[in-house]
Amino acid sequence: MEILVCVRRVPDTSENEIQLSSAGNDIERDDLVYSVNEPDNYAVEEAIQIAANAGGNVTVVTVGSEEDEEVLRREMAMGANQGVLLSDDAFAGSDGKGIATILKALVQKGHYDLVLTGTQAEDGGAQVGGMLAALLDYPFASLVNAITVLDGGKLKISREIEGGNREMSEIDLPCVLSIQTGINEPRYVGMRGIRQVASVEIPTFGTSDLGVDPASVGTAGAKVKRTDYFMPVLGKGAEILQGSQEEIIDQLIELMKAKGGLN
Repeated sequence: MEILVCVRRVPDTSENEIQLSSAGNDIERDDLVYSVNEPDNYAVEEAIQIAANAGGNVTVVTVGSEEDEEVLRREMAMGANQGVLLSDDAFAGSDGKGIATILKALVQKGHYDLVLTGTQAEDGGAQVGGMLAALLDYPFASLVNAITVLDGGKLKISREIEGGNREMSEIDLPCVLSIQTGINEPRYVGMRGIRQVASVEIPTFGTSDLGVDPASVGTAGAKVKRTDYFMPVLGKGAEILQGSQEEIIDQLIELMKAKGGLN
């Protein structure tokens, strides 16, 4: 089975103090520390486990610049067989559909059986997986928290739905799945593994390699544009009730009456 996992390089919120840009439509990106989008790690781990159990290869791909190679090498050190960088000046400023259009061209070029994404991007939304499936006309499932490979080109999947329930389904290959965090425990990546893939050549494809119309991607093709970032207004702190247990209960009842919670 040929498995493609889409990964993304994002600012590491645990290592950065995020500040808004002076224009107010982005964050200050100078000197930020970046890392792989955490939900994507779960997708890569799941792909590695599927390939180990059912046979196959795992390819990781990202859309970006040469700097984004670091996340590909990190996932290759984790166990992915190879990485692919999709990079072109025309890709800059792509919205979700633009990214999906670029990825669609690679999927068709590589003839992958299964495409996995993380459930969401930590610096954006969760739309690319669904858009990619729609452009490919592939079956799609989101929030997947268990996968079993069946005979006959099918998968059995479990999805997390409201109320803590699980929905079990069969889905035909090829398909696109958005992987929920917690589906597995991503393996530790040590320096030894990173050194082993440090000199591995990573192929780079642009618009001409993929057959992508530059007008359909990047700023030229974007239908969604970010116009504003803002910091939410800081609300009031919680009210701490003081006194004995009985006194606190009485105060709580009076508060609920005052707020309309009790008649």
